[in-house]
Amino acid sequence: VRGFTTISEGLSPKALREYINLYLTAMSEDIRSRHQGTLDKYIGDAVMAFWGAPVSFPDHASRAVATALLLQDSAARLNTDFLARGWPELKIGIGVNSGLMHVGDMGSAIRRAYTGMGDAVNLGARLEGITKVYGVGIAVGAATRLAAPEFACRELDLVRVKGKNEPVAIFEPLGKPAALA
Repeated sequence: VRGFTTISEGLSPKALREYINLYLTAMSEDIRSRHQGTLDKYIGDAVMAFWGAPVSFPDHASRAVATALLLQDSAARLNTDFLARGWPELKIGIGVNSGLMHVGDMGSAIRRAYTGMGDAVNLGARLEGITKVYGVGIAVGAATRLAAPEFACRELDLVRVKGKNEPVAIFEPLGKPAALA
């Protein structure tokens, strides 16, 4: 959620709880229902999800991009309600990346969770942050762009994200070409 600190400062704790619960519910339903994503975790106001595990989908990248576009649509619908309530505007940023990762139970001897980990996951998180810089709602990596060719994308840049030595191409998915006409 863009500007979450300002949002939380401007709402009462009760209103903030309702704001974030409505947002997280809508995002979670979109991830799980339409494109069978695995809802991994909530990280404050962020949602982490992945496709292709535990059930393998050959079109996992397409499902992830389709879901990202759906999430933006759902955020716009929520925003109409939020503004009518006098709440701050809801804007979200989404990073999507594809690649090899380890998925399974990870953690400590005290607490474990089913999650994904690896360079591809980390780059996805970095892409979410890049949406702020480029003023876009979604940023995808080159591997996702190649694996989901049915979506029209706008090339944003070639960037070296924090922690990586090699620059990566980043793209903004716009939708399926027929829907853009």
